[in-house]
Amino acid sequence: MNLHIHLVFATKYRRYVFTKQILDALKIIFPSVCNDFEADLVEFDGEKYHVHSLITCLVNSLKRVSSRLIQKKKYPSIRSQLWATTLWSPSYFIASCGGAPTSIINQYIEQQNTPD
Repeated sequence: MNLHIHLVFATKYRRYVFTKQILDALKIIFPSVCNDFEADLVEFDGEKYHVHSLITCLVNSLKRVSSRLIQKKKYPSIRSQLWATTLWSPSYFIASCGGAPTSIINQYIEQQNTPD
């Protein structure tokens, strides 16, 4: 399943810096960057201080490949609790970190209750 993300990027201090020429240049840059990250730019436009983009990315690629690779290892707990070749739920959660330092996010993840 593809995930469609609507992104809005505002300029620092919401300064009016974008002209048609700059937005046209960004319309070339954005697809190139998306391609590097295996995403597709569906739509792009902007105003004087912000841009909107609609991006499609393959979130489930990670789930599909990791499921296949872990299933090959034939862990008993997975084989006894799950059936077929489905490891992951079809749903997922995405959140913005809101500018939180990476160290804080790392700390949060490290403090999860890892089973024995």
